[in-house]
Amino acid sequence: MFDSIEQLSRELTSTGYFIDPVMIQVVFLAAKLQKPLLLEGPAGSGKTQLALSVAAAAQTHVERLQCYRGVTEDKAIGRFDEGLQRLYMEFSKGQHEDWQTVQANLKGRDFFRPGPLMRALECERPCVLLIDELDKVDDGFEAMLLEILSAWQLSIPEFGTVAARSVPFVVLTSNEERRLGDPIRRRSLYVRVEHPAPEREAEIIASRTPLADEKFHREMAGIALSFRNYSLEKPPSVSEMIDFANALQLLGTDHVTEEHRDVLLPFLAKTEKDRRHLLLREGFKSLLDDGARFAKSLALPGGSPL
Repeated sequence: MFDSIEQLSRELTSTGYFIDPVMIQVVFLAAKLQKPLLLEGPAGSGKTQLALSVAAAAQTHVERLQCYRGVTEDKAIGRFDEGLQRLYMEFSKGQHEDWQTVQANLKGRDFFRPGPLMRALECERPCVLLIDELDKVDDGFEAMLLEILSAWQLSIPEFGTVAARSVPFVVLTSNEERRLGDPIRRRSLYVRVEHPAPEREAEIIASRTPLADEKFHREMAGIALSFRNYSLEKPPSVSEMIDFANALQLLGTDHVTEEHRDVLLPFLAKTEKDRRHLLLREGFKSLLDDGARFAKSLALPGGSPL
């Protein structure tokens, strides 16, 4: 996918995704060694966005398996199209000598509708396979993934083994709702992903709000840190802070005040408990004051609020 670490760094930066030099090397090695990348950490820390940005940097597409409780292998691998099979039987009446021939045809690849795992293996050139929020499925479903992540193939009883035409770049994400099994961990390069440092978040917000000045970007990063330190049920993610910054731009302001509280709450409070906390005017004001102090420290040479 990438010829050098420098190329990967340059292409990722062009997509607006900023990561540290060590992480860039890990991503490069995962691609070169054809190892899955397991990203684990809090929701909203940019794990999914890394997969999307790698795909954009490599000028390829993403096959995404969104995991959820109750997801089936049919959803992940694929299933036969029963409607198309019935239609085939109707139009092929009298054209075959025996039932075995009809049955063999019905179990052919033409009648199989692939899911994201199979589509990723059948790509002519490598794509990015994103298996998102793997911690939401059970151990059995997780075990089903081991074949594709180690042998780059899928065994489908009806028509045999499907081997990869190209090996995808695999990104697994987990928000730690449960502990993933050791087999998945051993097959992957494990990376702990936290919310970005304020300096890095200011850079990210700057890339999405280029018309604003540095003071505004530092203020947004300071507010993000302040809110995440406030023990909210759902601390704001990086993407939510970008939405927050864009909302301020649309309102024609480059500074957050207490008067903005009610209209901006939908961007930062995602549960009723968090909303009630932030509706306390003194509490909201104290968060803004903390954010301003963090932002001021970012402006100092070598300053860091951490």
